[in-house]
This record gives sequence, C-alpha cells and structure tokens, in this order.
Amino acid sequence: MCKYIYKTFLTNTRHMSKPGTPKHGAGSSSAAAVPEKISKYNISTEKCGDLTVIVQGDLSQQEKRAVFITVHDLGCNHNSFQEFVSSPCMTEIKERSCFIHVDVPGHADNAEALADGFPFPSLQSLGEDLVTVLDYLHVKYVIGLGEGAGANVLARFGLAHPSRVLGLILINATGSAASVVQSFKNKFISWKSDEVAQSAESFLMYHKFGHVMEQIVGENPDKEKIVAEYQKRLHRSLNSKNIGLYVKAFMNRKDLTLKGCKVDVILITGMLSPYASMVEKLHRDVEKERVTILKIERAGDVLADAPGKVAQSILLFCKGQGLLTSVVMPGVDRGRAFSTASSGSLEGANGSRRLSRGISMEDYDKPNIRRLSIMNSELPKKE
Repeated sequence: MCKYIYKTFLTNTRHMSKPGTPKHGAGSSSAAAVPEKISKYNISTEKCGDLTVIVQGDLSQQEKRAVFITVHDLGCNHNSFQEFVSSPCMTEIKERSCFIHVDVPGHADNAEALADGFPFPSLQSLGEDLVTVLDYLHVKYVIGLGEGAGANVLARFGLAHPSRVLGLILINATGSAASVVQSFKNKFISWKSDEVAQSAESFLMYHKFGHVMEQIVGENPDKEKIVAEYQKRLHRSLNSKNIGLYVKAFMNRKDLTLKGCKVDVILITGMLSPYASMVEKLHRDVEKERVTILKIERAGDVLADAPGKVAQSILLFCKGQGLLTSVVMPGVDRGRAFSTASSGSLEGANGSRRLSRGISMEDYDKPNIRRLSIMNSELPKKE
C-alpha cells in the first residue's frame, strides 16, 4: 500500500503567462507572475521500496493538461529533468502540462547511503512499479520521458502497462546490455594506460562524458590527467554508493526489445553520443509503424547541447497523440495557428473538416488519447 509521507509547495517567481491564456505576440510572455506548484511525495511500492516523487505542475488540472512521467539517467536525479522543463525552450509546454519526476531509490536530494544488503531493484522492477505511482496520484495516462537508464526503465513500463501510456520519448535508450559494456571497455582502455577498471565510477564517467572525452583525449599526452579531472566531476551531491547501485542495475539488466510495443515511441540521440549506434540498432529491430528515431547532429548530451531540438520533438510527438494542440512552434504566428479554430472548423488527421463551436484554448489542450504516429518529416530539421 502506498503511504503519503509529506508534501511541500514551492513557488517560482519567474514571469510567465497563465496556462490557457493567449500571449501577446509569438513566443513572448505576459507580465503576470504565476507561482509554479511543486509537490513532493514519498510513495511505497511493492518491489522497489519507497520512491521519492516530485510533481511539477497542478495534477488537479490533468484533464486539461498533458501529463509526463520522467525517470532520470545514471549519476543524476529528478533535478536534471526539472531544470530542462524549466528552461526557456520548454516554457509553453510546461504551462500546459504536469510533470511527475521519479527518483530511483537512494537518489533523492541529500539521500543517505542505502543500507548494506539493500536489494536495489532491477530496471524491470522499476518499470513495472511506476504504475503504483500513477495509481497513488490518481493519474490515468502519461507520456513517458526518460534518458539513458531512465529511458530503459520507461520502455519497460510502457511494455508492461501499455493502457496507461500515451507514448514514450526515450533519449539514448539502448537494447543490448552486452554491447554497452563492450563499448565501455573498448573506449576506456584507450583513455587509460593501465588495465580497465570495470568499476561503477569508471562506467559512469564513460556514460556521462564519453562524447566529450572521445574528442579531447585521443592521443593527448596528458590524457591521464584529463581522465582524472572528469572523475572529480562525478562526485557531487548524490551519494556515490547509491549511484553505484543504479549503475550496476543498468549494466546487469536484461536486454530490451521494443518488438510488439503497443504505444508510439520516439528515440532521440545525439550523433556524438557514445550510444548513437546502439540507439540506431534498437530502431532497426522494431516495427517502424510505432517507433521513430531522431538523430541530432553536433550533439552528444542532447538535453545540454540541443535542448531546443528536444523540446520541438516533444511538442511534435505530443501533437501526434492529440496533446498540446494549442501550443505553437517557435516562429509560427499564434493568430494564424488558431484561425481555423476561430472560424469554427478544424482539420482532422485524414484531411477532413470537422465542426468546432467556440473552442477555447483550454479545451483545445484537453488530452485526446487517439494513437497517431508522427512522421519523420514532421520532426525538426537537423542543425
């Protein structure tokens, strides 16, 4: 049974317009400052113990909003996605959405080391138990948004509970565990002169910084020093023991396949990512009717290197699911985008016209759970 431990509300003093209110000019914000609602929960699950969950947005408005569930990558926690959602390129999406950020065990802010012998859950168990979070929060449907290990968790969630998932946005999702480990060995041994140390820390360094180190290290005579500097960057606010348990769960996971997936999926990777080829392989092995891939040039860590491209892809994907239909792309005049709505008709997916009497922006944003696959041509052009 889920238990509610505590709940806090914070405010964000940035200037933003009220959700559902037209802005004055494309891409600009109104002068009204609206507090951002952030709630914190500790939710007990059957297989994974207690999960810390941060809700960004007002779930009481979920019938009029897109609801996302996020799971973070190795070496970070909910802050990585919360910061991305709060970035300027996500402003309009955030105003019409709610985000459920899940921390895996031991990854909450200032969490203490997990007890010796703590049975850290597998990625499969984490994925299956996410439905408990939705049930506790009384959320019916979500869009999954995950990166790296978190993308793997959400893919398993979508496969286990397709009736609760409207779509999956997976960043650097990989299928084969063995290919990831072998790639790590091949790269890391070229960076260090001694024998490869297959520790969780070494793998995490490859996982987080591999795309940068590949370019910097090379034949650099100071490569040992460079590697040491990147190792220092790993030691931040999170407990290193707990991070290591998540890394081991990722390295020891069972292979992931999206064959037979019943929900729409977009795979996103950067061309400079150490996992780009593995994401491409995952895409090659699935039905293209459901799964689309976006490869972003000149990017390794796409959330840091190309957040605008990721935001555009999220928006287009959601529009394909009948969500966020009132949000316009940057550079598109809002008045022109809604001219058909104000004239009393909208264009359906098959090109037909259907009546819409006095539709408001709030009604226009209400989730439509029709399964519509996006096309490659709808994705933003490569930079």
